[in-house]
Amino acid sequence: MTNEELWKAVLGQMELSISRANFITWFKNTSIVSNQDGIITIGVPNGFAKEWLENKYNLYILRALKGINGDIQTIRCVIAPEKFTSSLPTVDSLKNIDAIKSPETTGFVRKKLIEKPFFTESGPSTPLFHETNLNNRYTFENFIVAENNDLARAACYAVSQNLGMAYNPLFIYGGVGLGKTHLLQSIGNEVVKNSPEKRIKYINSERFTTELVDSIKNQKIDKFKEYYQQMDLLIIDDIQFLSGREKTQNEFFHIFNSLYQLNKQIVISSDRPPKAIPTLEERLRSRFEGGMITDISRPNFETRVAILESKIAEKSFIIDTPAIRFIAENITQNIRELEGALNRVIAFCEFHKISPTLENTGKILSQLIENNKKTLQVDDIFRVITEFYNITKEDIIKKGRKKEISHPRQVMMYILRTELQTPFSTIGDIFGGRDHTTALHAFEKINKNKDSHPRLKEELNVLKERLYYPV
Repeated sequence: MTNEELWKAVLGQMELSISRANFITWFKNTSIVSNQDGIITIGVPNGFAKEWLENKYNLYILRALKGINGDIQTIRCVIAPEKFTSSLPTVDSLKNIDAIKSPETTGFVRKKLIEKPFFTESGPSTPLFHETNLNNRYTFENFIVAENNDLARAACYAVSQNLGMAYNPLFIYGGVGLGKTHLLQSIGNEVVKNSPEKRIKYINSERFTTELVDSIKNQKIDKFKEYYQQMDLLIIDDIQFLSGREKTQNEFFHIFNSLYQLNKQIVISSDRPPKAIPTLEERLRSRFEGGMITDISRPNFETRVAILESKIAEKSFIIDTPAIRFIAENITQNIRELEGALNRVIAFCEFHKISPTLENTGKILSQLIENNKKTLQVDDIFRVITEFYNITKEDIIKKGRKKEISHPRQVMMYILRTELQTPFSTIGDIFGGRDHTTALHAFEKINKNKDSHPRLKEELNVLKERLYYPV
C-alpha cells in the first residue's frame, strides 16, 4: 500500500469519527510524507494544524494507522507548505480578475486598485481605509483566553497573520455577549497595525442589508458591489439576520465568491452554526461550512473571575475578592452582563461612598440576580428540541425507531434528567407512557457518548444555550 493509499484510508476513518467541520479544518491539505521504521511523518500546511493534530488527534490517527498496519508505532507532524502550492491560483484562473505575476513573490497578486471613495448619498466621501468601522479597544492583547474560546481566539489570530490563506472563510458562532465581536474586531485591528495598506471592512448584517436596499433604491447597486469586492478583509457580524432575505443573500453570495476567488479573507459570526440558520440558501451554507467553523461557549467560573479582575484593573478600582467571586457565581449568562453588573457595583459604591464588600455587592445586585433566574419548563425543552431537529412534538412522542426521531428523543430524555432532575419514571410518562428503563437507557447512552463524539457534544452545548438564553 502506498503512502497516498494509506492516508486516504485513514482519512476515511477520521471522517466518520469527528464532525465534518473539524475534519475539513484540520485534515485538509495533509498527507503522509514518509513511512519509515514504524514512524509515520504527516505533512501539514501550517503550525496551527501541526499543534492541533499532535495534541488533539494523535490517538485517533495512530489508532486508525495501526488498524491498517500493525507495524506503525509512532506518528509525528511536520510543516510542509510546499506540498500544497498547487492550490494557489494559476495564470488561466486569473485571466479574468486583473492579475499579474509579481517579481517579488512566487505566486500571483492582484493589481493594486486605485484608491476610491466610499459611495454616500450625501456629504463628502470618506477614503476607503477610514471606513473600517473598527473599534480600537478590541485587541487580542485584552481578550481573556480560556477553554471556552481558545480555539476561536487562535484561529482568529492565525487569520490576522495570513489573510486568505489560513482559514477562509472563518465562521465563529456562539451566544450573545460571549466575545464574538471582540475577536472579529481584533482581527481587523491586528491587520491595521501590521498592514495599514490593507482594505478592511467590519459590518453587521443588518447594516449591510440597509446599505444594499439603499443602493438598489438609488440605482447604485453596481457601486455597492464594486466597493465590497475591493476588500482584503471583510468581516460580517451576526450573519443569521440574513435569514429569509433572498435578495440580500443573493448579492452577498456574489460578493463572497468574488473575494474568495481572489484569496481575500472573509470572517463571519453568528449566534448558531450554519446548519442551524433557518431559510439560509444552501449555496451559502455550503460555502460557510467549507472553511473553518469554531464556537465560543459560555465562560466557566474561573474565566468569569479572570474577566472581572481584568476589567477592575482597567478601571483602577478595588473590590474584595469574595465580592468578585459572588459576581462571577451569580452572573453567568455572558460577558456583557458580567461587565454590566461590575459597572453597576462600581457606580453605586462611588456615588454612595461605600466599600464594595461582599454584603454591599449582594444588595446592589440582588434585583438583577433575581431577574436573571429562569425557570426551565418541560415545554421549553420540547420547543427547543423540535426546532433544532426540525421535527414535531408528535413525532418525538410517538413510538418509532428511525434515527432522525430516536436520537432527538434520547437527547431530550438526557436533558430532562440533567437539567430538571426529572425521575426516569416521569420521563417515561412524558413520552407516552414508556417504561422507565427506556429513559434510563437513553440517558446512559447520551452520557456515555457526549465526550467521545464531538458532534453530539456540540449539539448539547447549542441546545443548552438556547434553553437558558433563547435568541
